[in-house]
Amino acid sequence: MRTILCVLYVFLFLVLGLPVLGVEWLIAKRHKNAADISQLRIVQWGFRCVAFLAGVKLTVKGEENIPKDQAVLYIGNHRSFFDIVITYARCPGLTGYIAKDGVNKVPILGIWMRRLYCLFLDRKDLKQGLKVILTAIDQVKSGISICIFPEGTRNKDKEHPNSLLPFKEGSFKIAQKTGCPIIPMAMTGTADILENHFPWVRSTEVTLTYGKPILTAELSREDQKHLGAYCENVIQQMLDQELSARH
Repeated sequence: MRTILCVLYVFLFLVLGLPVLGVEWLIAKRHKNAADISQLRIVQWGFRCVAFLAGVKLTVKGEENIPKDQAVLYIGNHRSFFDIVITYARCPGLTGYIAKDGVNKVPILGIWMRRLYCLFLDRKDLKQGLKVILTAIDQVKSGISICIFPEGTRNKDKEHPNSLLPFKEGSFKIAQKTGCPIIPMAMTGTADILENHFPWVRSTEVTLTYGKPILTAELSREDQKHLGAYCENVIQQMLDQELSARH
């Protein structure tokens, strides 16, 4: 039943949201910032509804670590499609996610994502990937946060729920070139919503923990050189700590 409700809701949201996109487009002609915030809140409301219908029992820790007055680079472990649903619903300001290129081709969804400053990465095209990072740098400089999952794909290791794939270093240029804080996010339980028993959606306890901001200027030269590995270690410690707390 949860699966049917979630699928039906997403379908209706996208279809009924099409005229809303038209209205927002007209608003943006005169009041761009107002349209941006309005679209952000609409999608966040939609994501919260999806999480509710899926039966997600969410515990959030460390939310006070997110600066409210500047753009940041969110980084997190990636186990589920619901990682985006859960984290995006809590972003205090405009935030663009870097997603794989195929998502851009999904009808209506791609329009919403582009309106919300999301960027689409073709993993096979290095030149296009560089353009995405440069665009993300410009967005952060203009006050729009960026969220990435540095593993590059969903980790499907069911036997080790707190394991991480190696973090890719390239996307950390966003923080190095802008000086913005890096906000580490550790999520546990998200794969149990859907991926671990696909295609069925099940009620699940999920924990989302925000770590303390990482400022690249305060790191050693060696850690700055291997920023991805440094951040991977930070999130690994957060995941291990959460797993220990559960047991």
